[in-house]
Amino acid sequence: MTLGSRGDVEPFVALGKGLKRAGHEVALCTSVSFEKMVTRHGLTYAYVNDELLKLAGTREGRSAMEKRGNPFRFIRQVRPIIRQTLDEQWAAVQGSEAILYHPKALGGYHIAEKLRIPAILGLPIPLITPTRAFPIPLFTGINLGGYFNKLTYKVMLRLLAAPYRGVINRWRTEMLGMPRMPIWVNEYAGTSDRPVPVLYGYSPHVVPSPDDWPETTKASGYWFLDTPTEWQPPPDLLRFLDKGNPPVYVGFGSAAGLHPEKLANVVIAALVQAGQRGVIATGWGGLAPPNLPGDKFQLETAPHAWLFPRMAGVIHHGGAGKTAAGLRAGKPSLVCPSLGD
Repeated sequence: MTLGSRGDVEPFVALGKGLKRAGHEVALCTSVSFEKMVTRHGLTYAYVNDELLKLAGTREGRSAMEKRGNPFRFIRQVRPIIRQTLDEQWAAVQGSEAILYHPKALGGYHIAEKLRIPAILGLPIPLITPTRAFPIPLFTGINLGGYFNKLTYKVMLRLLAAPYRGVINRWRTEMLGMPRMPIWVNEYAGTSDRPVPVLYGYSPHVVPSPDDWPETTKASGYWFLDTPTEWQPPPDLLRFLDKGNPPVYVGFGSAAGLHPEKLANVVIAALVQAGQRGVIATGWGGLAPPNLPGDKFQLETAPHAWLFPRMAGVIHHGGAGKTAAGLRAGKPSLVCPSLGD
């Protein structure tokens, strides 16, 4: 189970394919926008609506992501969609023997508790497991010392869950017939007698695993989805690549903010000043260049495994997937972080 943009879904497709090769039956429960991606790779698709994804692409959604506007109004708007999504997750999971879920799929822990089946958290950044080695990535890049590093996880994880706790507790009682979750229980960690194992989809060569992680937490390596054999690059992209030196890739995924046109103009001006050819990725909610010079190419989407090895370098917002693809291609990467990336 996973929710979010392509960067939240694609690694789970790759993981699902690996589990299927290992002999498991795999269904991927995610936004209906990604149904074709899921089924194209041979996995069973389980339905969830894509209203949250649509809302994130609106001006109000972008304002909330940039911490502007009225957050309480946005949360009120989101709650009915969350409740609908939780109901759909409950329906999708029936008959399953285990759940591996991204934290954004808010029902994962509670459904597994109700069905008395194993639950495993899966995500591409070391966000959940407290450690003395470094603070929670959402908090700060400064090492605060062992005690305070570990404390940041307890504080921030409770803050992350707080806006949705009410709707989740109502759903637990009304749909699952379970008591409200006690305030001291952290659904990201579980309880002392029922801890949640955590599987991180990144390489321990990039972020070494801390010595104080429990045995139930593993960094497995990246969950790469290779270029599908049926995918063919657009002819105009091939012509552009053949016309000159390798270009620089610039793409910020869904993190282009409220003014994607303005940001695109900044990117174009920077490429011109640096004397670089460029491939500018528009993607879902991404950059929106109004006019492009002849040595710049506008690309909606292409598999990173195919595209990045053909670039001179990659510039992106620091999402786990693009960071991994840049490292895998052996290309210089420049990160312009957004939110918790």
